[in-house]
Amino acid sequence: MAASSTTDNLDLASRAREVADSAPAGSLRRAAAGSVAVTCATTRTVDQARSVLDGVTPDDVRQAALALLDDLIVE
Repeated sequence: MAASSTTDNLDLASRAREVADSAPAGSLRRAAAGSVAVTCATTRTVDQARSVLDGVTPDDVRQAALALLDDLIVE
């Protein structure tokens, strides 16, 4: 399933923000979810979000963010 509209990205951003808020401060999950939340809130499509997340550093945050985005799309 692929989200393609702005509304879908905003929904993904909202859900990612919930994940970030529930993750422990300083955790990889919180950093990844925060990256997904901001990225989805500022892009129009999942493909655009994925492209932006490909540039996230460090590598472990990038990988976790892309994995979280995939998980949120499936939910």
